[in-house]
Formats: sequence, structure tokens, C-alpha cells
Amino acid sequence: MALNNTFDARLQQETAVGAVVQILLLALLGSAIGMGPAGWLTGLAFAFATWAVLSRALHRSRLSSFGPANRVTLGRATLVGGVTALVADSFESSPPVTLLVGLTAVALILDGVDGKVARRTGTSSALGARFDMEVDAFLILVLSVYVSMQFGPWVLLIGGMRYGFVAAARVAPWLNAPLPPSFARKTVAALQGICLLLAGAELLPRAANLTVVLLALSSLVWSFGRDVLWLWRNSRTTVAEVPAEHMVLELAGR
Repeated sequence: MALNNTFDARLQQETAVGAVVQILLLALLGSAIGMGPAGWLTGLAFAFATWAVLSRALHRSRLSSFGPANRVTLGRATLVGGVTALVADSFESSPPVTLLVGLTAVALILDGVDGKVARRTGTSSALGARFDMEVDAFLILVLSVYVSMQFGPWVLLIGGMRYGFVAAARVAPWLNAPLPPSFARKTVAALQGICLLLAGAELLPRAANLTVVLLALSSLVWSFGRDVLWLWRNSRTTVAEVPAEHMVLELAGR
């Protein structure tokens, strides 16, 4: 029991360090661009929420070590917190596009690092995979909020689609079934961040940026639609393969 408490304390220290680094990054951004209250409050809320959720998840996971891969993901989360603060601040003043693009680009590049580190060090875990996925999803949501200021609220569909899927799974449990590995799904997921970053940088003409965003949205709709169709068909096949008598006994709790 004492050993478990020691491991838990070390894990909590890791998350606390992450929160401190997040606050330091916000301080640097604040001094560099004169960030307003919206940026500060949003950034601090992100830091606190990340610390609280991650601390609870680590306590429940019973991991003996935080691991190098999770440290990379935590670093990415810190960058995402900075991007979130800048996007929130952009509602009050003109955003520093170069700084926002730089932080986002590094976060996207590191997305391919934590998985490789986990495999090479043998520290892959369900919590690490979920942590990585949530950081990715939130970054896409924040970027879609930023780009929506150029093209309208429909861009929020890109960032909100994954959260809508999770909400739908609470109503339709068959959506929670595991999906087969798919290179196409991974490619489409990676494409979202790249397209939104390109549109947000405003390096291309407006028509080209609009085309890029529409490409991201259409590919995401295709990917989600394909997966939902597969899950629906698989759920019907699974039910059909189970004898009716067995289903009745299961419902009766026997």
C-alpha cells in the first residue's frame, strides 16, 4: 500500500509540473503580446482542467510510472493550452498569427513522436492512448473555432464531430464497439490539423483557404460515416448470430 502511495505521489507531481509549465507559458505569451483577460482566463481554465482530469485518470489507472511518451503528450497539451489562450484572446484583439501558427505546428509535429516513444520504450498504455487522442481532439476543436471566424460557424463541425460521436454513443451503445485499424482514418485525422493550420495562417487566397477547409470537412464526414456504417452493420450481425434463447437468458441475468 505504501509503495502504491509513493507511485501515486510521483504521478501527481508530474501533472503538477505540467500545470506549472502551462502557467509559465501563459506568462511568456502575456508578456510578449499583452494578452487580455479572455486569453488568461481561458488558458488558466485549460491548465486546471488538464491537471484535474489527468490526475484523476492516473490515480484510477494505477500506473507505476508516468512514462516518457506521456511526458511528450503533456508537453503537447501545454502547447495546445497556449494555442487555446491565443484563440480566446483573438476575440478581443488581432491575434499574433505567427506565434499561433508556430505553437500549433510544433504540437502537430509532436503528435507523431509520443506514439513512437511509447512503442520504443515499451510504455504503451490505454491511458496514454486516450490522453493523446483527447489532446488531438481539443486542438482540432480550438483551431476550428479560430478558422470559423473567417468562414462562419459551419467550420465548427470539424472540431465538434468527434464530441458529437461520443455523445451519440451514450444513446446508442453500439457506437462504442472497437473499430478495426485503418490507415485511412489516421490519415484523415492528421489532415484536419494540417488543413486548419494552413487556413488559419492565411498564406493562401481566401478561395484556396475555403477549399482546404471544405476538403478537411468532407474527408472527416466520409471517415466518420464509413465507421458508423461499419459499426451499425457489425452490431446487426452480432445480434443476428446470438440465439434468441441466449439473449433472453442474458436479459434475465442468468
